[in-house]
Amino acid sequence: MGAKLRIREIYRSIQGESSFAGWPCTFVRTAGCDIRCVYCDEPHALSAAGSTECSVDDVLARVNEFGTRLVEVTGGEPLLQRAVPELVRRLCDEDHEVLVETGGHHDISPLDPRCHVILDVKTPGSGVAARNDLANLERLRPGDEVKLVLTDRADYEWARELVLKTGVDARAPVHFSPCWGSLEPSELAAWILDDGLPVHLNLQLHKYIWGPNTRGV
Repeated sequence: MGAKLRIREIYRSIQGESSFAGWPCTFVRTAGCDIRCVYCDEPHALSAAGSTECSVDDVLARVNEFGTRLVEVTGGEPLLQRAVPELVRRLCDEDHEVLVETGGHHDISPLDPRCHVILDVKTPGSGVAARNDLANLERLRPGDEVKLVLTDRADYEWARELVLKTGVDARAPVHFSPCWGSLEPSELAAWILDDGLPVHLNLQLHKYIWGPNTRGV
């Protein structure tokens, strides 16, 4: 029968983040996460309780109903689920452009190299920075990207140091995202400009379009 997936929701929206921001995208949100970021904006996906058990075929059929080429597998934490690498491979086989957003505390190596990993490196303000597997920065492949959510100036300085020490910007686009309600985009933009950092300012478009509390968008 194959491994099953615990799915919280599958829906079509506008991609709100990364270099793919603005494109129509189908989101596959898995259920269950093994970290607890203090600013988590998807708390309904932290637990697998009440989610739907689906086969890879079930998920593929639902995704294909929406007719979008771009698909994001997110969570929760998608790499907790054994069937996610198979799902990603099958989506790539069907000529979908696939993004996988992962918290960065699980090895990304099992994922098909045709997908784009969006590696969400956790800053101290998240409360879970100790869980980062920074070896993932060396595992990035062409097409992968890095995201850091920043809550304040201390987070910015930590993230700036990470970029400058590791040179990760030479391997992948790096996105600095202001935490909604904690850090003003204008402040973050000024810091990036003052330091001439080689990073993108990443705003969550879906929150500006539909508001921060609307689900399924």
